[in-house]
Amino acid sequence: MTDTPASTAATAREVPRDDLSGLIKAYDVRGIVGEQIDAALVREVGAALARLLRAESAETGVVVVGHDMRPSSPELVAAFAEGVTAHGLDVVNIGLASTDMLYFASGALDVPGAMFTASHNPAKYNGIKLCRAGASPIGADTGLATIREAVEQGVPAPAAGTTPGTVEERNMVADYAAYLRGLVDLSAARPLRVVVDAGNGMAGYTVPEVLGGLPLDIVPMYFELDGTFPNHEANPLDPANLVDLQKAVVAEGADIGLAFDGDADRCFVVDERGEPVSPSAVTAIVAARELAKSPGSAVIHNLITSHAVPEIITEHGGTPVRTRVGHSYIKQVMAETDAVFGGEHSAHYYFRDFWRADSGMLAALHVLAALGESDGTLSALMAAYERYAASGEVNSTVADAHAKIAEIKERYGSRDGVTTDELDGLTVGLPDGSWFNLRPSNTEPLLRLNVEAADHEAMAALRDEVLAVVRA
Repeated sequence: MTDTPASTAATAREVPRDDLSGLIKAYDVRGIVGEQIDAALVREVGAALARLLRAESAETGVVVVGHDMRPSSPELVAAFAEGVTAHGLDVVNIGLASTDMLYFASGALDVPGAMFTASHNPAKYNGIKLCRAGASPIGADTGLATIREAVEQGVPAPAAGTTPGTVEERNMVADYAAYLRGLVDLSAARPLRVVVDAGNGMAGYTVPEVLGGLPLDIVPMYFELDGTFPNHEANPLDPANLVDLQKAVVAEGADIGLAFDGDADRCFVVDERGEPVSPSAVTAIVAARELAKSPGSAVIHNLITSHAVPEIITEHGGTPVRTRVGHSYIKQVMAETDAVFGGEHSAHYYFRDFWRADSGMLAALHVLAALGESDGTLSALMAAYERYAASGEVNSTVADAHAKIAEIKERYGSRDGVTTDELDGLTVGLPDGSWFNLRPSNTEPLLRLNVEAADHEAMAALRDEVLAVVRA
C-alpha cells in the first residue's frame, strides 16, 4: 500500500515544526503549551508513533494512554488518540494516572504507552513520555528521533484502506495499587503517622489508593489535583519545596514525611526531625531489602550516589554496578545484568519486579515497611545508611564546560594517589576517600558539581576548592 498525501492535521500547523529539538529531546517530549506544543502537533506525534509501531509489526495493536492533572492534558490526550487511531491502532485511555501507573499499565497489558505530563515543570508546560510494551522506554536512539523527524516533515495520512482504531476507557488505579501492595507487605508493620505532600500532583490520587487501609495514619498535604500548583512547585528536589512538609512532620509528631513530584514517579523522604533523608540512603536501604529477597543479585547505582551505596550493596551480598546518570542508562544496564534494583541521586528508583521501570510509590512502601519493622525512629534507622557528607548538586554557569573539566583534570590528575575516570563527565577520587564529579549539562551552559567526603568540614573545603577553579 502507498501513503496518500499529508493529512490536513499535518499541514494546519499552529506552532513551529521545522526544528523540534527544543521539544522532542533525548527521553521525552516537553514544552510550553501553545508555544511549543499543542493539540495539532500532538496529533502528529500520535500518528508518527502509530506508524513506527506498525512498521515494526504488521499486526494492529494497542497503545495505553494516561495523563496528569494539568489543565491542558485532556485535550492533548484526545488529539494524540486521534492520531494513533487514524493509523489503525486502538487506544486504552486509563485517564488520570501517575507516570508509574502508566508504566504499570504498559507492563500489565504488555502494550506500548504514552504518559502526558511535564513532571515537576511549572503549569505552562506539558509533554509526553513514551514507552514500548513492558514499559521499555522510547528515547532518541530507540524511536523518538524517528518520531521527531516525521513530525518535522509532516506525517503522511493513513495508508489507503486503513481501518481506524477504537478508544476504550479503563480505570486501572485499583489494579496498580494491588500490584504494589503485593510486592511490599505492610500488614504486620507497627502503626505509623505519615505526612504526605502531594504538591497538588498525582500522588493526591494514588496515595489514598495505595496506602489506604494499611496501618498508617496519613496526614495529607495538598492532595487536591491542581495543575496550576497553587502551594508550591511539585519539585521536591528543590529544598524550598520541602519546607512545608518538614514543618508539618514536626508539628504533627509524625514518624515520617513523604514528598512526591508532579507525576508522582519520584519520592523524597523526611525523618521525624524534619530532616531530609538523602536519595542515596533510600537507595541503600531498598537495595538491602531487595537483596534479602534475591540474594547475590546485581544492584545499579549511578556515579553520583554516595559511596555508601556500593559498600552496603556488597555488605548485603549483592554486586554493585555503577552507571552514568539517566534512566535510559539505568534501564539498559539493568536489563544486561538482570539487576534486582537501581537507584539514582535524583530519587528515581527502578525495580526488576516493576518491569525495570521507576516507581517512587514502590520505594516509599519499602521505606515505610523498614520503619514499621523497626522499634526506633527513622533517623536512627537511616544512620547506618548515611555514612558520608555530600554537597548535593551545585551548578555553575561557565563559558566553556569542557575546557573547565580539562583544567580540573590537569590540576588534580597529576597528584599522588588520585584517580580519575570519565564515565560521565569527570570523577576524581582523592587518597582520603573523598571524591567529586563534574558533569556538563546537556541543555545549558552549566557544570554540575557533586562532592562527598568523610565529614561536612572536609566536604565543604573540597567543594569550595573545586568551585574556585570552576568559577574563576
